[in-house]
Amino acid sequence: GYHLICDATCASAVARLRARKPRPHKPLAVMFPFRGEDGLAALREYTEPDAAEAAALRDPARPIVLVRRRPDSDLAADIAPGMDRLGAFLPYSPLHHLLLDALDRPLVATSGNLGGEPVIVDAEMVEARLSRIADVFLHHDRPIVRPADDSVVQHVAGRIRPLRLGRGLAPLELRLPRPVGRPTLAVGGHMKNTVALAWDDRLVVSPHIGDLDSPRALNVFEQVIDDLQSLYHVRAERVVCDAHPGYASSRWARASGLPIHEVFHHHAHAAQLALEHPDVERWLVFTWDGVGLGEDGTLWGGEALLGRPGHWRRVASFRPFHPPGGDRVAREPWRSAAALCWAAGLEYTPPQDPELVRAAWERGLNAPGTSAVGRLFDAAAALLGLVDNASFEGQGPMWLETVASHGRVGNGEPLACRFNEHGLLVADWQGLLAPLCDERITIANRAAGFHATLAATLVEQAHLLRERHGGFAVGLSGGVFQNRRLAEPAIDALKEGGFPVHVPAAIPCNDGGLSGGQIIEAMARRFD
Repeated sequence: GYHLICDATCASAVARLRARKPRPHKPLAVMFPFRGEDGLAALREYTEPDAAEAAALRDPARPIVLVRRRPDSDLAADIAPGMDRLGAFLPYSPLHHLLLDALDRPLVATSGNLGGEPVIVDAEMVEARLSRIADVFLHHDRPIVRPADDSVVQHVAGRIRPLRLGRGLAPLELRLPRPVGRPTLAVGGHMKNTVALAWDDRLVVSPHIGDLDSPRALNVFEQVIDDLQSLYHVRAERVVCDAHPGYASSRWARASGLPIHEVFHHHAHAAQLALEHPDVERWLVFTWDGVGLGEDGTLWGGEALLGRPGHWRRVASFRPFHPPGGDRVAREPWRSAAALCWAAGLEYTPPQDPELVRAAWERGLNAPGTSAVGRLFDAAAALLGLVDNASFEGQGPMWLETVASHGRVGNGEPLACRFNEHGLLVADWQGLLAPLCDERITIANRAAGFHATLAATLVEQAHLLRERHGGFAVGLSGGVFQNRRLAEPAIDALKEGGFPVHVPAAIPCNDGGLSGGQIIEAMARRFD
């Protein structure tokens, strides 16, 4: 697809790109000249890749790799505001090499699209839709047949793991643990959408499609479904979708005319680990993310599921809270902060409509309960004054992780965890609030302490559940575990406690991995 390109060392050029797109804060990827014996000499002038990241940068797939930015580099400050890492990659086409060789400087190279839509591949469309963003257009005489965003990976817990499957990495083919009875299509979630096609003992996960919020995204979603089936000469005979009735992918499945099977969001997150580790017989999977419809009709996101695909049991969660505002909660972290503070009897003044919002919360209007750890990260970002209103999904947690990397804390103390009358182990988030609001502590240390407490809570839950239910392998799946500051200490402590630990390595742990997990869960539930 097309890139939007500008000089990454020119602050005014980066500012114009951000203003025109508009994209005020979301990080921009930077392409560096291929220079030196290993091609990374120019990149090392601006960043500090470790050995694994350097190998990933040189890989023929040429993904975008998250690397630490050098503090003395002259890259424009607004390349990745609020972050100490940036997405870096090397040229992967002859045209890129010509441009970078001629300019001999790093270039912003971000997806040629309007915010949230799939990358544009057609010359006429790109000039029509991006005419207010780009000053000039450079076309090729060869058409782009299929859209594919750049792949994005990061180094977590000793492995390079994907955040987004795209060019060079997808379509990704994996082997199923057993043959599927009939060709099956899984249509993923609503955010970070991918689809997956399964037949015989083969599973193919599509490139990243994106959020299904626009007509063009839905058109590309349908195109990718058709292209996968045409490419592999397989026609799906049934469809698997998320149980949430409001997801665009689920609506498409119901309208497809094919037999459908619904899979709960967090069951799919858990099952995707079984796709990569089919020999594990018994799992405890922590499925921490921003939101997903649970079996009880409430919004989950802080669960631990015990069992195996097709036989999951919710055995741990977080105390529910009720952010006011419905769908606005994901982009307005202050709403989660308000809900936590008010439920704990603490003062909090919302940045907008304080009396109206408080009244709605007290009456339970448009304030559904949730156990989502992702919303706890949002609340922490707001309480520390980092982000009240997010301009992109995940901004608050990402900025919080960056601030935490500069903090100094010891091992965190776990939150209070108690088994309720149903045998569900519930962690109480209230213990997070006092240290977050203690202005005697630096913001960096408060952010670091927040991460340490949640990591310790996860480990505490694993120990308590092993005492009650016996042994299992631990899995971490869900978008929250993209956070290295949380995932790596938790993994280390779990291993020290004698737990086998697994994190997705072939497909993303975020919602981009749901489609693969949906296939495994549907197969286990004897959809055949």
